[in-house]
Amino acid sequence: MKEVSTADAPPSIGPFSQGVVDDGRVYVSGQGPIDPETGDIIEGDIEAETHRTMKNLGAVLEAAGSSLDDVVKATVFVQDMDDYDAINDVYRSYLSEPYPARSAVQVEELPVDIGVEIEVVARVDQ
Repeated sequence: MKEVSTADAPPSIGPFSQGVVDDGRVYVSGQGPIDPETGDIIEGDIEAETHRTMKNLGAVLEAAGSSLDDVVKATVFVQDMDDYDAINDVYRSYLSEPYPARSAVQVEELPVDIGVEIEVVARVDQ
């Protein structure tokens, strides 16, 4: 197992890695709408939050030698299911067909006050 770390995505806020590569896959920890330069939650609506989240995912994937085009599984954590369609619209714009398998769950609370967090598993060439 090899740790993945990049300054182009927010640092981990607990005892976990931004991502790990193992046996041809990269497992990316949940990313949210945190500006990696300032460490602050970005300002804006759920669409802006989802764009920043996807960019953070892309940065970790790139650091692992992968990309959003290589995602095979995603899990979306959303605080308000009324935001589901807006999150989907942004999410769709970052991925290509065939879309990855995915779960989406509403959560009562996330570790920081954000509306969306997404984790992914992707292929990586070794």
